[in-house]
Amino acid sequence: MGEVKAIRHKDAGTRWNKVATTHRGRPNWGIKAVITQITGAVARAMLVVMLVATPSLLVTGMSSDAVQIVALVGLLAAALVLFEYTATYPGLLEFRDAPPFNRIRFFAMFITVFLLSYMARADIDPSVASRFLASIALLIGQILDFPYSPVRLFTLMLPAGDGIVSQADIRASAGLAYFISIVSVALFSIILRSKRWPVSNGSFNVWVNLPTFDPTSGGDVIERMQGLARIDVALGVLVPFLLPATVTILTLYFDGLTLENPQTLIWMVSAWAILPASLIMRGIALWRIAKLIGEQRRRAVPGYEKAFQPA
Repeated sequence: MGEVKAIRHKDAGTRWNKVATTHRGRPNWGIKAVITQITGAVARAMLVVMLVATPSLLVTGMSSDAVQIVALVGLLAAALVLFEYTATYPGLLEFRDAPPFNRIRFFAMFITVFLLSYMARADIDPSVASRFLASIALLIGQILDFPYSPVRLFTLMLPAGDGIVSQADIRASAGLAYFISIVSVALFSIILRSKRWPVSNGSFNVWVNLPTFDPTSGGDVIERMQGLARIDVALGVLVPFLLPATVTILTLYFDGLTLENPQTLIWMVSAWAILPASLIMRGIALWRIAKLIGEQRRRAVPGYEKAFQPA
């Protein structure tokens, strides 16, 4: 993988080219390396299928049409992941070669879906473990359910169904999911500082890990990355607040949302909590990459900082 390099233009002090955008290709891999890559891609695809199928496996009561839809979505998601991780050239998945960014995001989503599904199973097939998990989730929900908190807004956004999903279930599910999202962001921040991500894994190739980011579209790449980082972090912080408020306003003019199926609650809560956390992590990652580019720019161009100081 190519290194991130910055060369300042002689005629424009704020514009520069990135050699990293020119992919030098991967080295000639042996059979063992190819088998390892394919095995890893297949394992990731299977984990994605497990993520999609977990609620339908743990929570009963799905119709045959719903089972077919879940199977189709799982196969499509698995095919996308398999294609991304076996292809030489980048597609849509960001930070493909910069672990553990995607691993933290995936396992945060997987743990959230699994725990919420297992907790919903307590109403169908109660056990000591499911009841204990429901009690812990209810305690977390009560702690995070303070005025104007995301959990309080989410609980008010989704009224309970007709005796199927209670208000306490909504509060417990929202509290547990939001707690997992906070832990995932904190874990990534700790790894970023302690392991010097992403340079701890070798050189960082912008073209492979940020395929949707065009560093040559104009403007200083560091400023653009920092601007995108601010937007991602702001959206990640505000979405858990804005989404419930927006839905609550819309319910004044349209029919309110009801939860007739526990699986609806599982996917809504998981998306509401984990997707904003993913945005925050992406913003932190972009800010870190921009900082590394700036450091390498200062090393490559002597007197770079003095050149941009006001006279």
